[in-house]
Amino acid sequence: AEGLNLCTSGSATSCEECLLIHPKCAWCSKEEFGSTKSIASRCDFLQNLIANGCAGAIENPGSSISVVKNIPLSSKGSGQTHLDVTQITPQKVALNLRPGDQTSFRVQVRQVEDYPVDLYYLMDLSLSMNDDLDNIRNLGTKLAEEMRKLTSNFRLGFGSFVDKNISPFSYTAPRYQNNPCIGYKLFPSCVPSFGFRHLLSLTDKVDRFNEEVQKQKVSRNRDAPEGGFDAILQAAVCKEKIGWRKEASHLLVFTTDDVPHIALDGKLGGLVQPHDGQCHLNEANEYSASSQLDYPSLALLGEKLAENNIHLIFAVTKSHYVLYKNFTSLIPGTTVEILHKDSKNIIELIVKAYNSIRSKVELSVWDSPEDIGLTFTATCQDGLSYPGLRKCGDLKIGDTVSFEVAVEARSCPAEVTSHAFTIKPAGFRDTLEVVVTYNCLCGCTGRATPASGKCSGNGTYACGLCECDPGYLGARCECEEGASADMHNAMCREAEGKPLCSGRGECSCNQCLCHESEFGNIYGPFCECDDFSCARYKGVLCSGHGECHCGECKCHAGYIGDNCNCSTETDSCVSSDGQMCSGRGTCVCGKCQCTEPGAFGETCEKCPTCPGVCSTKRDCIECKLFNSGRLADNQTCQKHCKDEIITTVDVLETDDPNALICAYPVNNCVMKFTYSELANGKSNLTVLKEPACSSAPSAVTIVLAVIGSVVLIGIILLGLWKLLVTIHDRREFDRFQTERSRARYEMASNPLYRKPISTHNVEFTFNKLNKSYNGTVD
Repeated sequence: AEGLNLCTSGSATSCEECLLIHPKCAWCSKEEFGSTKSIASRCDFLQNLIANGCAGAIENPGSSISVVKNIPLSSKGSGQTHLDVTQITPQKVALNLRPGDQTSFRVQVRQVEDYPVDLYYLMDLSLSMNDDLDNIRNLGTKLAEEMRKLTSNFRLGFGSFVDKNISPFSYTAPRYQNNPCIGYKLFPSCVPSFGFRHLLSLTDKVDRFNEEVQKQKVSRNRDAPEGGFDAILQAAVCKEKIGWRKEASHLLVFTTDDVPHIALDGKLGGLVQPHDGQCHLNEANEYSASSQLDYPSLALLGEKLAENNIHLIFAVTKSHYVLYKNFTSLIPGTTVEILHKDSKNIIELIVKAYNSIRSKVELSVWDSPEDIGLTFTATCQDGLSYPGLRKCGDLKIGDTVSFEVAVEARSCPAEVTSHAFTIKPAGFRDTLEVVVTYNCLCGCTGRATPASGKCSGNGTYACGLCECDPGYLGARCECEEGASADMHNAMCREAEGKPLCSGRGECSCNQCLCHESEFGNIYGPFCECDDFSCARYKGVLCSGHGECHCGECKCHAGYIGDNCNCSTETDSCVSSDGQMCSGRGTCVCGKCQCTEPGAFGETCEKCPTCPGVCSTKRDCIECKLFNSGRLADNQTCQKHCKDEIITTVDVLETDDPNALICAYPVNNCVMKFTYSELANGKSNLTVLKEPACSSAPSAVTIVLAVIGSVVLIGIILLGLWKLLVTIHDRREFDRFQTERSRARYEMASNPLYRKPISTHNVEFTFNKLNKSYNGTVD
């Protein structure tokens, strides 16, 4: 409740009880201080005690931190002094914690350059991997060449597995003992089945790797699943035989084309004893407990891989990628890559996985005590702080990242003791040891005086109070039990007319002895207080997030309100993109109240009508379907995209009015998907299987198109010119015809042409030989 003094209302009866109430509470050990009726007045805030005259006699221990070992980070890994390579600083800190008083320290981690690498190649030699075996016979040389571009100190080892050589996992009939492939026409000869066989310890002589691979032959088991998890565990825990170096990065490459057997599958073959997590390689370097122990569980695998700082790389065929991808979320520090059916891409796969491993840093905590609370804040390469995160990604070799680690003790142990836990980057050999001691005792307690005169010789004086011996009562142990009560009743009334001890206790030697109650404790100088008469929420006292003190709830850190039902923490309101309520609401009492129209969900993350929703869903599509994008890390993807149901289709239906159509560019193509919210609160994303691409025209096509266009335009222009000329000529011809018709001369004569001979008609008459002629003379 507002205005409540947590310290004085806590009714502490000793200095140690006061320190447990709140980290800001202090105790006054001065002899003459405060009300003689109320011991609780000695427990108060520091400034109040000073103001009330207790300066110089205050017990107020706090948390402290001491860096015990702090070797600077190294810049390079390989070389003559590689045993001293440091990738985390500091290496040891000591904390002295007062309950509730949080203290913090900073951890820095760096992936040093040229760090030594041990790579153990674990191969499935079942019959279906025969073509893969042919393709890796010279793998050692090629792989060493590529890895030495990344590190100058590289070693390679080799092992193989098939499955347990018992029924029903393998062929166990006598006729199959030496050749389980008898009667199999496609491959009539193979070696007997085996669980795991260690063939080559880690060595820098890569030719030996090639030699061992060339000696190998495939085998045949009966069922489809393989016994690879047996092999992984043995490769992890048999450190001496495998040859893992403490100062190297450990990579375990697991190649297979099928699913694995897991824990409890062994019951099919009568194996009921769980795996013990121990090394069981015999003198021949074969797994000797294959027919005695069940397959290991995923939890056991994760534990042993982490203990031995091993990064597991699943190299599996595309058809089993999703299964092994799910395994990576259950086995920390594990990655998965797609292996071609003939293993031709194995070198590229290993290099890619190694670069992926080296591009991220994630802290893990080992053996953390239950009463210790840890909070991490990561500061990655972008310089931003990410509360609640303990990992950074997208790093380059040599980059340094830091983590702020806040530590708080929730209580004091029953006995004076110390605890230790370890902070360790996943896959690193480097660790930070944290030793915790508890600051739960007051200094004045060590100066206690038995049979003190201040306690009438009947008790021990410590921290300003008397602790009476048996049979004595009173602030100064001045009363004996059984003495006349009437002599000592005056100090047992809170006010004149009030009942003795508030009617809930007996008065003895001017002190109230409060009754016991089945509901809780009754306490106070006048038995006026209890720890059960406070506000409840849903029937729970102080909502379960506070303590009831004298009728008022004293809320735990992080909660407020009359019944402590309102959380001040905002972590639950932070959405997957790091924003408060996805930027669409406000955080009230630890829950988001969405203010953006159309937004809903725990962090207002669901909003089909909000701008920018397509880019958020795009991240989930890229990481879940294509293992790419900013959420490509499997654990991050599973956390942020747990409510997305993704379906791939050949043709995208766009007629749903409730679905939002989204698109984004992918390599000169466009990936389209629809987004809608289901009634169960999950998001439905329907995605095209392949991006929609439009092929770019070739240069020849463009040139021909331009030439064709020019020619076509030319022809059109010529046609127009011809048309105009023809029209003009026809008009001129018509005009000529008109003028010609109007001419006065005949069509057959030319008015400009004159014959050279002229003809004239002359009329004459003459007589010749008495004849008359009438004619012309030429």
